Amino acid sequence: MFSKTAIMQSTDACYDKISRLKQELNTADAVVIGAGAGLSTSAGFTYTGERFQNYFGDFIAKYGFRDMYSGGFYPFDRLEEHWAYWSRYIYINRYLDAPKPVYRELLRLVQGKDYFVLTTNVDHCFQKAGFDKHRLFYTQGDYGLWQCSKPCHQKTYDNEAVVKKMLAEQKSGKIPTELVPRCPVCGAPMAMNLRADDTFVEDAGWHAAARRYADFLHRHEGKHILFLELGVGGNTPVIIKYPFWRMTYQNPKAVYACVNRSEAYCPKEIQKRAICIGEDIGEILKMI
Repeated sequence: MFSKTAIMQSTDACYDKISRLKQELNTADAVVIGAGAGLSTSAGFTYTGERFQNYFGDFIAKYGFRDMYSGGFYPFDRLEEHWAYWSRYIYINRYLDAPKPVYRELLRLVQGKDYFVLTTNVDHCFQKAGFDKHRLFYTQGDYGLWQCSKPCHQKTYDNEAVVKKMLAEQKSGKIPTELVPRCPVCGAPMAMNLRADDTFVEDAGWHAAARRYADFLHRHEGKHILFLELGVGGNTPVIIKYPFWRMTYQNPKAVYACVNRSEAYCPKEIQKRAICIGEDIGEILKMI
């Protein structure tokens, strides 16, 4: 009996939070979405399990990889093998659609609203779902871009055509040597445009997006803003989580909402203006 009561109270509390979040989405002057890896996980972009087995079975058998991430950091002896692995990685996580329509559900909720997206995700799911690219700031890079590994210059390059060719022509876990990407300026091997160290290239597009985000925040300063954090974990809290907390605290009209199955929380200073829901993002978006 005690267990049943506790479950009912928990369910009622969740519905109350969902209602509050829906109200904020309807009434806010602007919505700032902060998206982390948990959003793409909810959309079906998993890096372990069956999806990993299907695309990387040969690499798992050879090296004992347990997930895509560990394979991505493995020091392969040859670039031909490195790019065989990465071409599959890029293709399924950047050029295929997410298995579940979570991003489209999110777009439906902010369609017609004045919104902006700040994300650490690098899988391009927002644009594929139809979000306005001028309202997106990918802070950590893009699976669809390469850069010089040195880097000798601050420019990035689209990789779709070459990646698909690598995928089609690889044999025995290696791509043809002539497909190994090299910098058109210095000839060094190309690298992924992903923020892993101080070689990350912040190109002209990155800086333009950063300015648009700063302008958006400036234009809505002091207004009723909903800071909607989705699937942000503890790896890089200084990019989304901590700034959202700070901006909510500084603006009495702002509301902070966090949907994250395992990490939905906030500091006590903003609890009265916070909505924290520890459930699957996709399920919550459907219920709003």
